[in-house]
Amino acid sequence: MTARDLLAAEWIKLWSLRSTRWLLGLGALALIAIAAQSAATTYQQWPGFGPTQRAHYDPMSEAFSGFSVALLMIGAGSVGALAIVGEYATGLIRTTLTAVPARHRVVAAKVTVLAGVSLAAGAVVSLGAFAVSQAVVSGRGVGLSLTDPGVPRVLAAHALLAPVSALVGLGLGALLRHTAAAVVSTCAALVIVPGFFKPSVHQWANELYGLFPYYAWRGTLSLLAPRDSPALPSIADSWLAYALWPLAAAVVAVVVVRRRDV
Repeated sequence: MTARDLLAAEWIKLWSLRSTRWLLGLGALALIAIAAQSAATTYQQWPGFGPTQRAHYDPMSEAFSGFSVALLMIGAGSVGALAIVGEYATGLIRTTLTAVPARHRVVAAKVTVLAGVSLAAGAVVSLGAFAVSQAVVSGRGVGLSLTDPGVPRVLAAHALLAPVSALVGLGLGALLRHTAAAVVSTCAALVIVPGFFKPSVHQWANELYGLFPYYAWRGTLSLLAPRDSPALPSIADSWLAYALWPLAAAVVAVVVVRRRDV
């Protein structure tokens, strides 16, 4: 079977899951709607903002809040976990590996398709939430454009959270092979655990926290002008965290699928 055939097969399997359509399709619309609602609320309340509130107001917060990012990561991570757990649950994995004995090729195709689909979904959410929210608050003269400093980086960071989360879910799904355990573990690793982290007086703890994508996004990559503090990850460290998690998850998936029986 050629690489193209493998990719086509994984594409069909991914979209045959109802969870893919629901989580990515309706999830994207819901996140854009949340951004629109947040911006509309700010638009209505803007006349009551004092000078201090207006001076510290960040229009980007309307598009991307901690809540919406958590939902994005949970949704994408769940899709990634179900993409492989579903095959083990139905026994389809046996047919797949019989047709393609080179298991690493199967995992590589699955990673490629999942990363591409989740990146597209993340880009739609990122650009859609930004466009809608800024169109609303622009009525108060405080909206941002794509060319403003820091905006492209924040948009890219937000969009990339989807494939990062999806591949982490895939790795945990391959490792655990149980739907509930994989989804819960993915949510815990991506959102719940780092959600409790706060800057500490211990630098080693700060560096550890900075390795979590959610913490890297919240403390650095979501800010138009990131603060220069040893308690927060740098921009370079944040991008490194974004790269290491999906890479490690892909390696885990390959090793587990190759060594374990189906």
